[in-house]
Amino acid sequence: MKILAIALHKNGKPGSASFEILTAARSVGAELITAVLASDAQPAANELAGRGGGTVLAVSHPALQFINEEVYAKVLAQLIAKHQPAAVMIPATFYGKALLGRLAAMHGGSMASDITAIAMEGEALVVTRPNYGGSVISRLSSNGTGGPFFISVRPKIFAESKSGTGTVVAETVDPSCFVSRMTVVESKAESGGSTNLAEADIIVTAGRGIKGPENVPLVAELADALHGALGASRAVVDAGWMPYLHQVGQTGRTVNPKLYVAVGISGAIQHLVGMQTSQTIVAVNKDKDAPIFNVATYGIVGDLFEVVPALTKKFRAELK
Repeated sequence: MKILAIALHKNGKPGSASFEILTAARSVGAELITAVLASDAQPAANELAGRGGGTVLAVSHPALQFINEEVYAKVLAQLIAKHQPAAVMIPATFYGKALLGRLAAMHGGSMASDITAIAMEGEALVVTRPNYGGSVISRLSSNGTGGPFFISVRPKIFAESKSGTGTVVAETVDPSCFVSRMTVVESKAESGGSTNLAEADIIVTAGRGIKGPENVPLVAELADALHGALGASRAVVDAGWMPYLHQVGQTGRTVNPKLYVAVGISGAIQHLVGMQTSQTIVAVNKDKDAPIFNVATYGIVGDLFEVVPALTKKFRAELK
């Protein structure tokens, strides 16, 4: 079986999720082809090859400096037609999901989004994904018609591929691929845009219990002490206390860090959907009956305005 992995990058540097899909593809014994598109794809392709990317197709063109879904999809469609993979895999990030949906529609293929497991069962490639906030787990496979099986992989489920072998191939496509009805002229990060919740190993999230925007620094200091990212519940974002890029939950980011600290969060189902697969969950809430404690690995029942500064002081001393 041949799998085409699509590596995403920022400023030419592949993100951790792109190395995770290499592990996912290799776990089923697939022949791995990795595609990377950029204005200059060679540096990223070299790194992917050195970390087990198999045959790494480097497509370089000025039109690929920023992600333009129309251009990217046309380029990838040519690579799919040429290499005939049985499956196409991409990180389940904002851009990854959008791009995969477009590719699946172009090819009439079946699609599984945000998968958490993958395996070969006989001749069939079977993936697992959560539905309805994780209350239902689906197992899906392609019927083999209508082109490849298009799959996006939830970040932080598979380990990053750290080593391996690969060969870089400078791939070319028809120039018509770079003609688009849209031109991306600039890409700007939001204020605080260095936060990447999807790829963070540690996240500390503020909920309505912090009472106001003046107390966001209290939670931010704990995140900093843990060398983690800062998250927010929907209530905090809707109140204007923190920007949307920090939002965790059904209408925000779905995260799967090694450690998730929920501060002043009651645990509404819309929030749990986005974080309950975290490896270790620590909840701080003064309400002992808060739903967040039902999914927490460890719970601290207490006043966050006393607990959080104490935790910050402790971790600053321990994690210098």
